[in-house]
Formats: sequence, structure tokens, C-alpha cells
Amino acid sequence: MDIELVCDGLQFPEGPIAMADGSVVLVEIQRRTLTRVTPDGKRETIADTGGGPNGAAIGPDGAVYITNNGGSFSYFEHEGLLIPGDTPPTHQGGSIQRVDLKTGKIDTLYTACDGRRLEGPNDLVFDKQGGFWFTDHGSTIPHGRMLGGLFYAQPDGSRIMRWRDGLYSPNGVGLSPDEKVVYVADTHLGRLWAFDVTEPGVLAPPPPFQPGRVVCNLPGYQLLDSLAVEAGGKVCVATIINGGITAFDPDGSTEHYPFPDILCTNICFGGDDMQTAWVTASSTGKLYRRRWPRPGLKLNYNA
Repeated sequence: MDIELVCDGLQFPEGPIAMADGSVVLVEIQRRTLTRVTPDGKRETIADTGGGPNGAAIGPDGAVYITNNGGSFSYFEHEGLLIPGDTPPTHQGGSIQRVDLKTGKIDTLYTACDGRRLEGPNDLVFDKQGGFWFTDHGSTIPHGRMLGGLFYAQPDGSRIMRWRDGLYSPNGVGLSPDEKVVYVADTHLGRLWAFDVTEPGVLAPPPPFQPGRVVCNLPGYQLLDSLAVEAGGKVCVATIINGGITAFDPDGSTEHYPFPDILCTNICFGGDDMQTAWVTASSTGKLYRRRWPRPGLKLNYNA
């Protein structure tokens, strides 16, 4: 299956959303913008978010909701590639933002949960009831890691809950087709977690001595980033080092689809049959498109 370059010159793209008009809305983390890529590959700025916009999703009101890491990554160039590094000392935590697509107006919904600041919000997904699950990736400090977690929140800013704490580096998040499982990809562990949902916005108690169920640990040194779920239940996770997309079956088996970037960071599905996949290739600043072998899961909200 051929890989098609849609747009280049992006500054660490992430969080792609396949829009109803054929465009793709995404964030540029280093550029600190919410951006629209038109079907002919042109780039339009929707809003200047500041911080580090990391993930994006359409909410029930048609606005874009952003997990903003607050600038928790520094960046450096290596052999022509843009690479994220440690958290700069100026970092003051992250936030959840709402962006009006028509006006570009930005509202900040959350900066803390139970009195603790959000460290580095990373990715989010809305459920059928209109609430959203999101990950906090944590941050890297001189002597180690500030650990992350898994949260659930309402889009009107009224309620936020931390359901799992002390996760090492939680990144991509998605829901199973029946919304009975929340999947979380842990970057540095190369691990896909599964958390059982008992009712909307509520997780089952964890198994003994572990935060959730392990779907699979990738072999060797492979890192995991953001993800999208297929209609049939496979979880497609952007894979770093072994650049591309790894499709995890809930039974733990995997298959890998390579893309020409060591730092593929996200995937989304769209098109009439949901078999068009867009992939962000962040170290080279590109957005790719290809035909996917199976349909992706249609998200609950679009615009």
C-alpha cells in the first residue's frame, strides 16, 4: 500500500483529526498552534495555543479540545531530525484547553486535579456520554521522572477525576468499540495497558499489584506514542525507533506497518469507509496518508 505525503514543513505535528470536509486538524507542538491541513496540503493556523499542544479531539459541542503539556519538552536537531528532549526548567505544568473552530478563541478548562497541577497532558478521547479520558505523560526532571496518570473529565470544566496515578509515561489513549475498555500506551515501557470500565467515566478496581491489564510489551527497544482504534477492536499505536504503526490485537498479537520516520507519533482514520489513515511523522515534520487494510473506529464526535 502506497504512502502519500500530504504536507511537510510542520513543526512536530501530533493529534490529527480527520474532519468531515476532508481536511485534517492537528497540533504543531513546537510551533504551539492548532493547525488545519487542507485536502491540497496547505496549512492554515486556527489558534496559537501557547505551551505545548499535544493531543486534540472534537467534543460534543463541535469545538476542539486540546491536551496541552505546557511546554514539557525541549527540542534539538540531530542529523536533520527534530527530537524532543527533557523538560525545561521554566515548565509550570499543563492544561486542558477548548478551542472554538470558527473564532479561534481559547478557554482553559483545567490546570489541576485535587489541588495537584497537571504535569504534561498528552492525549484524549471522548466517550458516547460526552466526557473524555485523558493521559498526563508526566515530565522529565534532572533526577528522574515526574510520573503521570489517567484522568476523566467533563468538557464544561465542572469535574475532573484522577483514576490511575503513578503511571510511568502514559501517552496515547483510546476506547474499545463497546467502550468497556480504556487503552493507554506507555511510551518508555513500550507497553499497551487495558483498563476496564464499569460505567461511563468509572474504572474497575485494578488487579493486585498492578494498575491494569497488560495487552502486550513490545520486544527490544521500541517506544509507544499516541493511538487510534480500529472498528474491529485492534489498537493502532504510533511506534518510535521502529518507526511506523503497530497494530495490537486485544489478545496480545501485533503487526507492524512501517512509515519513513523514526518518530511517528499518531494516527487517525477517516474517509467514507474509514479506511484512510493519516499519520504524523514528527521528527521530519510531515503528515502522511495511506489506505488502511481495515476500517478505523468512527469517533463519537466530528465537525
